[in-house]
Amino acid sequence: MWEELQRVLLDRLRAADRLDFSRVTVDASHVQAKRGRSSPKVGPSPVDRARPGSKHHVLTDAHGTPLRVSLTGGHRNDITQLLPLVDGLPAVRGKRGRPRRKPRTLYADRGYDHDIYRCRLRERGIVPKIARRGQAHGSGLGRVRWVAESGIAWLHGPRRLRTRWEARDDMHDAFLQLAHCMTLARKHPAF
Repeated sequence: MWEELQRVLLDRLRAADRLDFSRVTVDASHVQAKRGRSSPKVGPSPVDRARPGSKHHVLTDAHGTPLRVSLTGGHRNDITQLLPLVDGLPAVRGKRGRPRRKPRTLYADRGYDHDIYRCRLRERGIVPKIARRGQAHGSGLGRVRWVAESGIAWLHGPRRLRTRWEARDDMHDAFLQLAHCMTLARKHPAF
């Protein structure tokens, strides 16, 4: 149900000329889990002194509109969700011609710096612009990647998602998908 609603909202946003597929940005955010410690989508966080938590992964367009979101355990590497987010992007209609299925360019931070994933993105016809580890800051990619942080902030607007209180994964994922739908609805001029 959530995917169908998201697809309809994305179609309406594209029809209103509010989506920009020229580039997408991917990022993840860690949320602390108060319950559900034995859940598969809860794990020790490497950034929060091994406290249990989950990660919200988001793929945004050039304006910061979340196109796709997912939930994993806090111990999972960000790169594990790169291809599922890109491949899970639905065909977005709303204008005459072919529906959009993929972006032209993908921007990401150092957490996604793996050459094999660069190759897999190129195989899909997407140009990867991923910061490299070990190089000094100042690559200039931050001027483009900030929209992912903005998309995460939109998703975390409802207090319910800033801290995970649900013991069941499906319940927390449902709240995440609902927040995604609410964000898409807010971005449309008619709503």
